[in-house]
Amino acid sequence: MIGKLFRTGFVAMLHAIFSLSVAAAPGPDPAPMEHARLLGALQLQGEVFHVQGLALGPTRIWITSVDHGTNRAWLHEFDRATGRFLRRLELTDGVRYHPGGLSLSGGSLWVPVAEMRANSSAVLVEIDAATLTVRRRIAVADHIGCVAASGDRLVAGNWDSRLLYEIDLRRGVPVRVVPNPSATHYQDMKFVGEQLVAGGNTSWLSGTVDWIDTRTMKLTRSIKAGSIGPVRPFGRGGPWTGEGMAIEGRELYVLPEDGPSRVFHFELDA
Repeated sequence: MIGKLFRTGFVAMLHAIFSLSVAAAPGPDPAPMEHARLLGALQLQGEVFHVQGLALGPTRIWITSVDHGTNRAWLHEFDRATGRFLRRLELTDGVRYHPGGLSLSGGSLWVPVAEMRANSSAVLVEIDAATLTVRRRIAVADHIGCVAASGDRLVAGNWDSRLLYEIDLRRGVPVRVVPNPSATHYQDMKFVGEQLVAGGNTSWLSGTVDWIDTRTMKLTRSIKAGSIGPVRPFGRGGPWTGEGMAIEGRELYVLPEDGPSRVFHFELDA
């Protein structure tokens, strides 16, 4: 979805062309995200397209991507230890071919698949993480670009995450809709207890990772990030917050590049 924010213009073009030399330099920026230390990066050994989301299991990595050349949506699975490609599942649903930020909860992967336009439609797909078979689908009358799952509830962001929907899975309907408390266009979000941790872009060269109290839907913490390199069509990078983000305790993982992609691993300050 970072491509949605890309704006042409002479100054931006010069900036992007200049940044190509940075993107081509060996190794990542040693300090690309505030209050975080880069620990390493895992190269993914398989094809992904325009990356949309990242989820982690004990031994697996799941990534969503959209192939704009064929208008098809994909879920990719990789080995977490080696980055080796394992399998993939097509998620295309007619005019809905934009898979978004995804979430793992209780053995299920939740993936939104939406039309490629605002104020449209989406389906929230529950997928068995072990078999990659579809368990159920929930229709939503809006574009949904990311979703976080915890127990019987989901929080989903619409186009640029202007609105956040809280969905009761026992009824399959939204029970609350609130404005995004941040100016960041969230691309991926995860539950951490009662906190929602969400990452996304503020421009095509910067982004943030935010913490939101889900009881009040108020912003409690935010860290800023720059860019790994220019976005398409000049490159394959974007803000370090990435189109994919996952978190485990103080360990933050981001996926800022289209394929060939690397999962970057950070340790957050206490």
